[in-house]
Amino acid sequence: MVVFRRAGREDLQAAKNVNRQLVKRVWRFTRNYRGKVLMFVLVITLSAVLGILPPLLFKRIIDHAVPHHDRGEVTVLALITVGVAVGSVGLDIVQRWYSAIIGEGVIFDLRTALYDHVHRMPIAFFTRTQTGALVSRMNNDVIGAQRALTGTLGQVVDNTLTLTMTLAAMLIFDWRLTLLSMALLPVFVIPANKVGARLQDVTREGMEVNAAMNAVMTERFNVSGALLVKLFGRHDAEVDSFSRKAGRVRDIGIRSAMLGRVFFAALALVAAIGTAVVYWVGANQVISGSMTVGTMVAMAAYVTRIYTPLTSLTNARLDILLTLVSFERVFELLDTPALIEDAPDAVELPATAVGRIEIDDVWFQYPAASEVSIASLEGEGASDVPLDARPGDFVLRGVSAVIEPGQLVALVGPSGAGKTTLSQLVPRLYDVTNGAIRVDGHDVRTLQQESLRRAIGVVSQDPHLFHDSIATNLRYAKPDATDAELVAACEAAQIHHLVASLPDGYDTVVGERGYRLSGGEKQRMAIARMLLKDPAIVILDEATSHLDAENEVLIQQALALALAGRTSIVIAHRLSTIQAADQILVLDEGQVVERGTHTSLLLDDGLYADLYRTLVRETPVP
Repeated sequence: MVVFRRAGREDLQAAKNVNRQLVKRVWRFTRNYRGKVLMFVLVITLSAVLGILPPLLFKRIIDHAVPHHDRGEVTVLALITVGVAVGSVGLDIVQRWYSAIIGEGVIFDLRTALYDHVHRMPIAFFTRTQTGALVSRMNNDVIGAQRALTGTLGQVVDNTLTLTMTLAAMLIFDWRLTLLSMALLPVFVIPANKVGARLQDVTREGMEVNAAMNAVMTERFNVSGALLVKLFGRHDAEVDSFSRKAGRVRDIGIRSAMLGRVFFAALALVAAIGTAVVYWVGANQVISGSMTVGTMVAMAAYVTRIYTPLTSLTNARLDILLTLVSFERVFELLDTPALIEDAPDAVELPATAVGRIEIDDVWFQYPAASEVSIASLEGEGASDVPLDARPGDFVLRGVSAVIEPGQLVALVGPSGAGKTTLSQLVPRLYDVTNGAIRVDGHDVRTLQQESLRRAIGVVSQDPHLFHDSIATNLRYAKPDATDAELVAACEAAQIHHLVASLPDGYDTVVGERGYRLSGGEKQRMAIARMLLKDPAIVILDEATSHLDAENEVLIQQALALALAGRTSIVIAHRLSTIQAADQILVLDEGQVVERGTHTSLLLDDGLYADLYRTLVRETPVP
């Protein structure tokens, strides 16, 4: 069967650049399946051998058994033919089994490796990468890589063996008739290649339009997108826009179907003409006595087997290269450095960590785009522009501070001052450019990341909840947590009464990103999840920003008890949080411009005092 390549000019050019090193790497990657690959090829070989037997058996029946009226031989040959058919079916099943084992195994290995590697990437990678492109890389290109081993490899081997053995048999019977049959091939191949090239362009266009249509659905069908469409009253406009894209998909599908039908019709026509030529020439030779009837029938059967493999093999090299491009794209992602990795001699932060934090002359600039991203994953057209190799400007400039165990430290400053960036350096979401951050005397770069982050609990301004039950979301922090522990954490976060009032209680599904909960409820759920984790260090990034005054008082009381004995870094604009801090760090343009307690900073009458007076004016009266 001819399989059309879904590739455009960019893919064809990329295919030509695939080098031997990639092929060697693919072969190394398949080391766990080499025995099965060899068996796969062996089964294909046996299947090809069996494929040439039926015409030989028919020739024997016609030329020998029938003229000699040998019923016994007819029966034996018929049974052998049936046995060959049964054997071919059995080999096809075995071939499919090996294909499935190898293909699904490769998909499993690639997806697992990619999923593991992507989760090790720095957070900057996710801020730049288009999620849909990343998911496509992990799905479509992984499947394309699998096809390189089973689909394309199997087709090339099968077509090569089928063509070789069939031509050998035909040449033995009548080399002149064989060459005459081959002479018809250019009549088909030349126009077929033109149709195939046109089909490639149409298919490429269809893939792009389909991708655009899927992107629209992905963006509009999530909760935020659907809400935006409704609030702006854009329903009709969205339907019209989608209808135009869907119409293009329809039109391209019709063109693709017609081109494909023309291609296969041409193939069938040439096969029919070839068969007719064999019967015409062969019949004349039979009449003249230079060929037997059985030979003519066998030649007619063989001629129908040569055109499809010949057509496939004319583009076999390009087919292989195109499928290897999928491996190249997969390896491109696997080869992207993770940047944040454990040192070879990294140590584990003890479970008894007390949470002392030292920020020692920290300078930080965000890494260059070329270090953390892949152009082809940044959206349509991004791959045409090289990623910037220059790092960003310094976001933090010589920041130093010591946070003692159990202290509550507030980070205050105007937007863009570097507060959130500083908090992200503690759990090592980024590495400092210069200086050091130490936890319990250990430079965080010398600690195992898992142990460091196990000791830190974070509640962000916009907490993320998975589309799952409340209990499952809470147990993400502690998988073995008991129901009683869930209740205790929710009671401390002042959310248990709400959960208990729901029809399904803790089995209630919160929806995508937790949209079935209000902003304040999501934040209290995130606080409960953090409390369940029981970390030594807590980072709250505007964790009470969505709470009303009454709930905030309850949360502050709960946090005062829950955070006792824990080191806490709080980014907040709430007066109550700031006033309760043991130490306040005032950041401006990446530097600590003031530090002290609430009272001392007010007396200094500097930036903090200005910010505080602004907060007082903006804070509503309970």
